[in-house]
Amino acid sequence: MKEPEGTGTEETAPLLDATGLTKKYGQYTALDSVDVRIEAGRTVSIVGESGSGKSTLARVLVGLERADSGTVRFRGRTVRGRRAWQALRRSVGMVFQDPYESIDPRLTIGEVVAEPLRAHKLYRPDGRDRVRRLLDAVGMEGVDPDAYPHRFSGGQRQRVCIARALATDPDLVICDEPTSALDVSVQAQILNLLLELQRQRGLSYVFITHDLEVVRRISDEVDVLLHGSVVERGSTDQVTRHPQHEYTRRLLGAAPTASPRERRIGTRIALAPPHTGGQR
Repeated sequence: MKEPEGTGTEETAPLLDATGLTKKYGQYTALDSVDVRIEAGRTVSIVGESGSGKSTLARVLVGLERADSGTVRFRGRTVRGRRAWQALRRSVGMVFQDPYESIDPRLTIGEVVAEPLRAHKLYRPDGRDRVRRLLDAVGMEGVDPDAYPHRFSGGQRQRVCIARALATDPDLVICDEPTSALDVSVQAQILNLLLELQRQRGLSYVFITHDLEVVRRISDEVDVLLHGSVVERGSTDQVTRHPQHEYTRRLLGAAPTASPRERRIGTRIALAPPHTGGQR
């Protein structure tokens, strides 16, 4: 299949622009006409409680799941067809929630980091040196690439996952709750690392989270997702200081700050039933 032609606006277009994304599982609507726009070098947080559609959105944006309708554009080009999605995945890294689940324990950490290079046929004779540089970049200097994951803590494993996400030199990294499985002190280290990598490499991030403290720390803009629909969006300061939607206000009110360990939304906040197959 022929790759899509450019729109002629690649220089001025956002890095990623998704419009009208809808995804259903039977009668359940996980995403309902969602729009997402990410500018180069910026971070957009997708915020909502469990079941709001955040992780589904992340998977649709990189083609791990196919939307039922809607359009994804990357650098001004519509992503359509197998080759176009493969090209997008080379330009997008992913960091998942649980570093224990997202690493194959049978692989060495060097092999884990090299996975995207081998998958995209980018592994070269200097591949081992490249893996070593990636591990150094995420604060794993001096670590043996031939070591197995069981030797490392959760925070160290997540650094390995971040190195893996950077392997193909992406422009965009999608982080799906990357700190929620970590201790609070380690969360701060991982966030600092992500911010430093963004400064060094000009990365854009889509940050999937339900932790409002994380949002304030890392985001430029926030999209608030409820039952698969974006109910509020704006700058981080605007959304967290002057929320307009009742759901956003309840999210903020449900996030205690006195105890860092409790800085997560642990209760379900339902303002309306999830959408099903009928009219909204």
